[in-house]
Amino acid sequence: MLIGEVARHSGVSPRMLRHYDALGLVRPTGRTVGGYREYCAEDVRRIFHVESLRSLGLSLKQIGRALEDPDFTPSALVSDLIRWTEDRLEREQELLERLRAVDASAPTGWQDVLRIVELMQGLGSTSAARRQQAVLTRPEGMSVPAELLAGAVLAESDPHVAGALRWALARSGSDGVAALAAGVHAEDADIRRRAVLAIAEMAEAPGAIAVLADALGDPDTRVRGPAALALGRRGVTEAVPTLVGMVVEGSNDVEAAEVLGTLSQDPGCADRVMTALTGELAAPTADSATRIRLTQALVELSGTTARQVLRRLAHDDDRAVALVASAFATLLDERSPADRGDEDS
Repeated sequence: MLIGEVARHSGVSPRMLRHYDALGLVRPTGRTVGGYREYCAEDVRRIFHVESLRSLGLSLKQIGRALEDPDFTPSALVSDLIRWTEDRLEREQELLERLRAVDASAPTGWQDVLRIVELMQGLGSTSAARRQQAVLTRPEGMSVPAELLAGAVLAESDPHVAGALRWALARSGSDGVAALAAGVHAEDADIRRRAVLAIAEMAEAPGAIAVLADALGDPDTRVRGPAALALGRRGVTEAVPTLVGMVVEGSNDVEAAEVLGTLSQDPGCADRVMTALTGELAAPTADSATRIRLTQALVELSGTTARQVLRRLAHDDDRAVALVASAFATLLDERSPADRGDEDS
């Protein structure tokens, strides 16, 4: 077959076939009287072999070696190709995300495009100071996609930069909750915690309460704790068991006790909080340190019931618990002598 016919059958252009010939990759077996290239069936088969290997990403030099060297083993090269392809795909994915972020910012001119690119470069810096500066010094009124800020929040480990990012995301509107929601279910507990902390700062946004309530079931106390604190401050009573658990575990127990005190101001929730705390106080597994934390939590509760429990605890068999309860009961009596008179009567 002449070169034109081979090109039609193989889909390889005549120009590329001449290039293969010049490289010695696929040389036609013969020539016509007029000097035209003439390919036999074996030559055409080799062309298809070359094209097949090209489809895997091999260079023409690598293909020539693969076809000519009988000792050539493909395993190492294929492994390299896999790694190179994965790296390329990662770069392409980063580019795609960058383009989507630019598109989502709805730029009206190239200056807007340059600003969002500059912000992305700043957020991607290895310097925490530069990342924080990129967030805090962005121009007023600059539209920043919530997805971009949410991605930065979920990846940020520096507490100062994370705080600035959460602040910026909270100002971006309700889209931030949707952008962070997937992070609440991430495999990495640190990512879940970052997502919950950010959503907690926009608890009034639509959908935030539902996402935080879902986080109460997280196995990691670093995740469910911030969710419970945020929900408790919003008056969500479903947070009570987690808040009491935080007091028992000594995880942000002071904050948890304060939120329990706020919840107990609701008559419909006061009994639930008191029952949970006294139940843990009576638990046989509670050690002295745990019972002291629970005793301290009682001080945050309003009403006479907490004071009555403290007075009973002032005679507890555990002297450390008794001393703490006695001191707090005395303090509360001094603050509200009128209530004490009502109890005595």
